[in-house]
Amino acid sequence: MKPDIIAKYFPSISSIQTQQFEQLYDLYVFWNAQINVISRKDIDLLFERHVLHSLGIAKVMPFNKGTKVLDVGCGGGFPGIPLAIMFPESTFHLVDSIGKKIKVVTEVAKSIGLVNLTAQHERAEKIQDKYHFIVSRAVTEFPVFYSWIHKKILKDNFNELSNGILYLKGGDLREEFGHHFDKAVFYDLKKYFEEEFFETKKVVYYKL
Repeated sequence: MKPDIIAKYFPSISSIQTQQFEQLYDLYVFWNAQINVISRKDIDLLFERHVLHSLGIAKVMPFNKGTKVLDVGCGGGFPGIPLAIMFPESTFHLVDSIGKKIKVVTEVAKSIGLVNLTAQHERAEKIQDKYHFIVSRAVTEFPVFYSWIHKKILKDNFNELSNGILYLKGGDLREEFGHHFDKAVFYDLKKYFEEEFFETKKVVYYKL
């Protein structure tokens, strides 16, 4: 299966990146049959609902060379793997508390030759390193997520946005964020992607 939807929104990707994206479908079909990391009904929509959704972060924040990114609760590798393909000069550390999911991430990354990605079976709270950005895809309620990671941000800023959190979420988020997180900025993905799936999807940016 060819990821034409990726080229549609990111026409300047290289032939190597195109090849890496193309390999994802067969790899996830193979691994999903052994370790269920993607809903069965979603596997045929992998590029739209998982890969392109992950790359919503790339529309909001094109990471500069040398950016260190932590993906918390990465599951089968989203958003970390698509972002690592898109930004080969940045480094991505993917963590999940479920070991078999990290196995999938490791094997997929190895198969497509991702050298800027590491994966670790660990809880987010236990991670000792610091990063410029922390990304995640709806892993838990934002206040809980914030409590896990708010002390893991580096101080040197060299990207378009100041260092912080980039969080993929859907639906009405006003109650979840509330007045405690009133400095959160919401980017509607329907502004970037025309598919119906993105109608209520957002990237939430929170400066730390």
